[in-house]
Amino acid sequence: MTEQVETTFERRSDSINLSPVAAGKVKSLLEQEGRDDLALRISVQPGGCSGLRYQLFFDERTLDGDTVTDFGGVSVVVDRMSVPYLNGATIDFVDTIEKQGFTIDNPNATGSCACGDSFH
Repeated sequence: MTEQVETTFERRSDSINLSPVAAGKVKSLLEQEGRDDLALRISVQPGGCSGLRYQLFFDERTLDGDTVTDFGGVSVVVDRMSVPYLNGATIDFVDTIEKQGFTIDNPNATGSCACGDSFH
């Protein structure tokens, strides 16, 4: 029998959201790196089948115009050009037999490609 645990969190419609599961995974990755000075940077870049693609990476820089949001000790940074594309988006982490990794549920995306790596 599989027990499903539902985690609730405050969803912000005017900014990016990071689920508690994703925040825990980010903390774990940062601990493995031995760094506490890094933030999770999320950006939208041109590319992919549908025209835009997400980039998630750890960054020590803070750029002019960045939006920084704290989620229980995890800093999420979005550059000013990406903010309009990511407002209301939720970053989660899934770890199942079928898939493992960060996912992005973005209400601003009107479509995506079959591979799921890009959107428009």
